[in-house]
Amino acid sequence: MHRRLIDYLIITLKGIAMGAADVVPGVSGGTIAFISGIYEELITSIGNINLSILTTLRQEGFKPAWKQLNGNFLLALFIGIGMSVLSLAKLMGWLLEHKPIFLWSFFFGLVVASIFFVGKQITKWNLGTISLFILGAVVAYYISSLPVMGTNESIWFLFLAGALAICAMILPGISGAFILVLLGAYQPVLEALNNRDLKTIGVIGLGAIIGLLSFSKLLKWLFANYKNLTLATLTGFILGSLNKIWPWKVTLSTRVNSKGEEVPLLQESISPFSYQENPQMAWAAALAILGFLTIFLLERLAVNQKTSA
Repeated sequence: MHRRLIDYLIITLKGIAMGAADVVPGVSGGTIAFISGIYEELITSIGNINLSILTTLRQEGFKPAWKQLNGNFLLALFIGIGMSVLSLAKLMGWLLEHKPIFLWSFFFGLVVASIFFVGKQITKWNLGTISLFILGAVVAYYISSLPVMGTNESIWFLFLAGALAICAMILPGISGAFILVLLGAYQPVLEALNNRDLKTIGVIGLGAIIGLLSFSKLLKWLFANYKNLTLATLTGFILGSLNKIWPWKVTLSTRVNSKGEEVPLLQESISPFSYQENPQMAWAAALAILGFLTIFLLERLAVNQKTSA
C-alpha cells in the first residue's frame, strides 16, 4: 500500500486518539482503531512480528525487513499513542478527579456510536453471531462490575499487569486502563508516567510488548478464519462496557489507596435524576453528542482515506 506523508500524519493523529482513550479507565483504544479503519492492519502488522523478520534483515537488509514489518505504519501509530499517553496522563487524571461527569459523558457518546459502526461490519447475523454478541456483552458487563483489587507495586505484578492490559487495550470495548484499575495497578502506572519513572515504565512496557505479540497472533487468526463471529463478540464487548462509563454512579464501598486517600471500591450506575449532586444534564448531553459525532468524523475520515488510497 503506497502512502503519502499526509497519510502517516493522519495515522499519527489516530494514534493520539487511541492513546487518549487508553488513558481513561473504561474506554478502549482498540475501539478507536476499529472505528478509524486501521484495526485489522494493526493486528496483522503486530501478528507478523516474528523471527522471519530477522532472517530478512540478515539476508536482504534493513529496507525489505522494515517493509515486511509494515514499519512506517507502526512507527507513525505508536508515535501518536506515546505522545498522547505521556502528555494527556495528567489531564485525564485531573478530569477524572474534578470533572468525571463531563469526561464519562463524552466517552459514553463515543462508545455508543462505536457499537453501530463495529456492528454494521457484520455481514451475516445468525444464531452463532447473535449468541456470541450476547456472550460478549455479558462478559464485558461482568468485568465492568468487578470490585477493584488493592494496589500492588511489585515488579512481577506490574509486568503481568502490563501484559494483561495491552491485550485488553487492543480489544474494542475492553479497556486496558480499566484492567489496570481492577488489578490495582492503575495508580502506580499513572504515577510512573507523570514522574517519568523509567524503571517502572520499562517493566510495564516489557510486559505489554510480550502480551501484545502473543495476543495479536490469536486475533489475526480469528479475523482470518472467523471474522463475523469475532466482530459479533467485539460488538458485544463494546455494548457491555457501557456500564463502566455511565456518567452517574453511586459509591457502594471505598478503600484506602497507597497514598492513604479514600477512593471508590465498588460503584453502581444510577439514573441522573437520582444523583445526589448536580447531574449537569445539559453539559453531559452536549458532550455525549460530541462524542457520538466524533465517531462519525473518524469513520468518514477512514472512508475518505480508503477512497483516495
